[in-house]
Amino acid sequence: MSLFDSHCHLDFAEFDDDRDALWAQCRAAGIERLLIPGVCLADFQRQAAVVASCSGTVAAYGLHPWWQQHHRADHLQLLANWLSRSECVAVGECGLDLAIDGADLALQRQLLNAQLALAVDFNKPVVLHVRSAHEPLLNLLKAFRLPKGGVVHAFSGPPELAAQYARHGLKLGIGGTISYLRAAKTRRTVAEVPLDWLVLETDAPAMPLAGYQGQRNSPLQLPLVLTTLAALRDEQPLALADQLWRTSCELFG
Repeated sequence: MSLFDSHCHLDFAEFDDDRDALWAQCRAAGIERLLIPGVCLADFQRQAAVVASCSGTVAAYGLHPWWQQHHRADHLQLLANWLSRSECVAVGECGLDLAIDGADLALQRQLLNAQLALAVDFNKPVVLHVRSAHEPLLNLLKAFRLPKGGVVHAFSGPPELAAQYARHGLKLGIGGTISYLRAAKTRRTVAEVPLDWLVLETDAPAMPLAGYQGQRNSPLQLPLVLTTLAALRDEQPLALADQLWRTSCELFG
């Protein structure tokens, strides 16, 4: 069984003390591929270094709305340079987040618009972050025909919302959220939607699974996400793993 963690910040400082050993453990556990999404220009060089040292990892480069105070207009041209690199398989993490204190929606729209345009120009999928902003994000997506689709990271919502994203060629990133009983709508969604709409992720070091709150999340938790998904769908994990692997590899090349 091969697994693909489609969203893990393995470059973050939380992994500096044991990154190489952890990735070796992941490979031994069947986690063969891992996508490291970007958040701001200052981190891209660190991402590239991690990808170079951890075989099987790939990168996405993008300007995340949480770091909007660090982004400048000239960063978009510099981002374009990074998107042309061989280790880069996607644009992102980018998106809209109205839950941020003092969120500047106009700036977020401007940055996301530009990054969606880059995804079209570079023929790459996008990795989208969205909180409290599904309607404006969906309206923005209507203006673009994303050639490679992408993924809505940390998807949370009902099947009807999932279907709206699927119409734009977007997969749903499924992680530790589905392990919480309170996430009833999302758990129902992952049980009902077509399996080829889904990809697995951890968002490590953030978003720990139920029972692991307060601990550093790890890509080693990906098999637990798979087991939880299988239980919700009343299917065997091995029966799901092959399709999830194919979907992720097709999406990210």
